[in-house]
Amino acid sequence: MPHLQTAVVPAPGRVVVRLTGDVDASTAPQLTRALQESAVATDGAVVVDVAGARFRDGSGLQVLACFTDALVPVGRRCPIVGAPAATRRLVLSSGLAGRLELDGPVDADTAVPLPPAGAPLPHRPRPVRHAEDRTGRRRTHTGPLRHWR
Repeated sequence: MPHLQTAVVPAPGRVVVRLTGDVDASTAPQLTRALQESAVATDGAVVVDVAGARFRDGSGLQVLACFTDALVPVGRRCPIVGAPAATRRLVLSSGLAGRLELDGPVDADTAVPLPPAGAPLPHRPRPVRHAEDRTGRRRTHTGPLRHWR
């Protein structure tokens, strides 16, 4: 994937910032400039489309969180749209879920509604993975137990 490319697209009542490529510590200043540009382009929301971006570390998310923190006190929003599961997991693991406004649940690929208090938690089986050992025998992994076929 190429290094970060940004596009600022004005729309009625908002501006969309499209990110494509890798977002990491080396591209954080470029992301900051694009967000600042977008903030002066409109007095409405700044929507950040991250569908084409891959976050290599938390520095890009930290830039988005700081930018969002600056917009909120003046009554503006910075929704983040198109985040794939890997980006949502990074948001969750970096502790920024409360500061970033995503277009769905933070952990969308594993979100399960919680049962009522006192009820047992549902069992979620692990996915079955297949591998072959050196002799060519097929092995099925189902969590900590291994079965030979």
